[in-house]
Amino acid sequence: MAEAQKTPLRSADGREPSSSLRLGDETPVLEIDGLRKTFVNNGLRVEVLKDLRCSIYSGEIVGVVGASGVGKTTFLHIMGTLDCPTGGKVLHFGENVFSWSDTRLSRFRNEELGFVFQFHHLLPEFSALENVMMPCLVSGASRPKSMEMAKDILAEIGLEKRFDYRVGQLSGGERQRVALARAMVRKPKLLLADEPTGNLDERTGEKTAELIFALNRRYGTTVVIVTHNLALASRMDRCIGLAEGRAVELNASELQDFGVGRIS
Repeated sequence: MAEAQKTPLRSADGREPSSSLRLGDETPVLEIDGLRKTFVNNGLRVEVLKDLRCSIYSGEIVGVVGASGVGKTTFLHIMGTLDCPTGGKVLHFGENVFSWSDTRLSRFRNEELGFVFQFHHLLPEFSALENVMMPCLVSGASRPKSMEMAKDILAEIGLEKRFDYRVGQLSGGERQRVALARAMVRKPKLLLADEPTGNLDERTGEKTAELIFALNRRYGTTVVIVTHNLALASRMDRCIGLAEGRAVELNASELQDFGVGRIS
C-alpha cells in the first residue's frame, strides 16, 4: 500500500481537512463527506459535527482524538451506522449507507463491521464462548459453525482455557479480550473501537492494544480507534483530531494539544 502523500493541512487554525490525504488512486474503505450532526436539548440546537471530511483506507489503523465532549464517540457511532447524521454522506466502500433500508443496514453492520467499546457489554448470563458466538448466530450460521468460529478466535487471542467461564469469572482484561473476539469473530472489514483500553490498567491496556494491532496485521482489518492514550495514539498509522466539529490530520507532536494524555 502506497504511503499517503502528506499535504499541508488547513482549517480554522491553518490546516486543511484530513480528506486532502489520499493513498494513490485507492478507493477509501470509509469516506466522510460534509458530515453534520446536531442535537436539540430543551429547544437549544447544539451542532457537534460541522462539515466534517476525512477518509480511511484499507488496512490502516487510524486514531480519532480530541478533548472530552468534542464529538468523538458521536463520530464513531455514525461511522458504524449506530447513529444517523443530520447531513452529509457516509460512504462505506463507495456506497452511501444511510440511503439503505434498515434491514440492509442491519445486515451490513453485522457482516462488515466490528465494535469494541470502553465497557465490554458482554451478556453476564452466558459464557465467553456463547458471547462470541452471538454475531454468528444472528447472521444465520448454524450453532456448530458458530461454535467453531468462536473457539478459533478465542484461542487465537489466548483464551482457549476460558471458553466456559461466565463474565463474572473473567478478569477485566479477559472481558475486554472476549469483547474483541466477539467483534472479530466474523472477520469484519472495519473494526471501530471506542476507548478500548480506557477501562483497563496500563499493562492490561497495552496487551489489549497489541491484540488489536496483531489482528490488523493478520487479517488486514481496517481499524479506527477513539483514544486519549498517547502511547496508543503514537503507534497508529495516523491520527485525526476533532476540533470545532471538524477533522484535521495530526502529527505526533500535536497529539497532546488535542487532549491525548499519557494514560487513557
